[in-house]
Amino acid sequence: MDTSYKLLVNNSGSFELTESSLKNLDAVCIEQSKFHILKDNKPYKAEIVSADFIAKKYTIKVNNNTYEVAISDALDELIKSMGIERGRTKVVNAIKAPMPGLILEISVEVGQTVKENDPLLILEAMKMENSFLSPRDGVIKSIAVEKGNAVDKGQLLVEFE
Repeated sequence: MDTSYKLLVNNSGSFELTESSLKNLDAVCIEQSKFHILKDNKPYKAEIVSADFIAKKYTIKVNNNTYEVAISDALDELIKSMGIERGRTKVVNAIKAPMPGLILEISVEVGQTVKENDPLLILEAMKMENSFLSPRDGVIKSIAVEKGNAVDKGQLLVEFE
């Protein structure tokens, strides 16, 4: 079976390509990321300017015109039709206690800007110290506990804006 790909160019034009149609291109690699292509007896000079393989997005220059190209296959289209976007992560807006314990230290203040993996607080539970790191970049909206507080499982500790 011939694999097909959907190309979205500059977020406007959409094209369908198959593996067999790609094999019909006469393309020669001139140097790394630069190609000479013949299509229907017309020459094209192409260059891959940037590539994000995970997101399947590329910036390509063809005859000195720059194009943003997003490539998707049948699986990507199926996932999109189900209302799921690949690579999307859930935004964490609150940190809750995973277990009962005692707040030993709070390293942030309300209004403070934090980066991902910055220390937020330390919770002692079952004679172990558990450090909570910021799951994302953001601003601290509220701190629902104080140093020395006992907390229950599921209790709100820190909230992000």
